[in-house]
Amino acid sequence: RILHELQRGGQVFVVHDRVQTIQPLAARIEALVPEATVGVGHGQMEKGALEKVLVRFVRAEIRVLVCTTIIESGIDMPGVNTILVNRAHRMGLAQLYQLRGRVGRGHLRGYCTLIVPDEQDRLTKKAVHRLQVLQDNQELGAGMQVATADMELRGSGDLLGDSQHG
Repeated sequence: RILHELQRGGQVFVVHDRVQTIQPLAARIEALVPEATVGVGHGQMEKGALEKVLVRFVRAEIRVLVCTTIIESGIDMPGVNTILVNRAHRMGLAQLYQLRGRVGRGHLRGYCTLIVPDEQDRLTKKAVHRLQVLQDNQELGAGMQVATADMELRGSGDLLGDSQHG
């Protein structure tokens, strides 16, 4: 998927869930796709270092950004048309939906690949349900269905009672 995106002139987000293991993942991607210029970005980096990586990515000097969920909101990059979400089963439905919406904002079709373990027994029933909801709601404007499913999964909470938070 990365090579396909690079060949059509686009960029790629690779989202990873752990800062501690993000560098080895970036090194693995560099080894598997040597034609890719890979950068790493996460919220624990020094502000200046993170800014430099993001500026290089915006300028397309970096074609693959291996990052945490810091790209979940607020970044609009029409040249990024592919996102790979590693360990997607560990993320929430709304979070995955937001991440999926970061790609395909330009004139090219966007691709979102959710990566989960091969061993299905490692996935909880809720994780399988979250992933199924995303798979079933791929059309434009599916946000309401996803939000409803998310509320059903997590519960709506108590809006006026003592247990309300957030």
